[in-house]
Amino acid sequence: MFDLSKFSTQYHVRPMKDSDADALLEFCVQNDQYYRYCGKQPSRELILQDLHITPPNTSVDAKYYVGFYDGDILVAIMDLIDGYPESDTAFIGFFMMNRQLQGRQTGTHIIQELCLYLKETGMKRVQLGIDKENPQSNHFWAKNGFSVIREVEQEEGTILVAEKEL
Repeated sequence: MFDLSKFSTQYHVRPMKDSDADALLEFCVQNDQYYRYCGKQPSRELILQDLHITPPNTSVDAKYYVGFYDGDILVAIMDLIDGYPESDTAFIGFFMMNRQLQGRQTGTHIIQELCLYLKETGMKRVQLGIDKENPQSNHFWAKNGFSVIREVEQEEGTILVAEKEL
């Protein structure tokens, strides 16, 4: 079980709930580049689904859908799965930065701090999926030390599964 207070030394991290759906939708609508590549449009229904969906054979207790806050400002959102696909692996199912804060190393700082904490908990690696055609996402994750380990074909396009050893 992860301690949210240790995800970041700079930001307040709290679980996102169904009651946050409208704020999350507003946040996601401003980040249209992600949705151009994933083949979906942000909607309240999609947000509510994402708050609760887990990978196969994974308990909802392993899911951490969180917001990183600077006061009242939502800086980033993340969906993190503990122990997927293996017990010593954390999986980032979704990470999105506040559009107005992109390009300032804020996202890199959040990921670096999270990886340090995950290593302290005994995790050996972090995995995630990247839309192959999204150049901004590919650049961000490569810059943060994630390497592609395989490609997965999906209806919406090719997903690059990337991993970072901790």
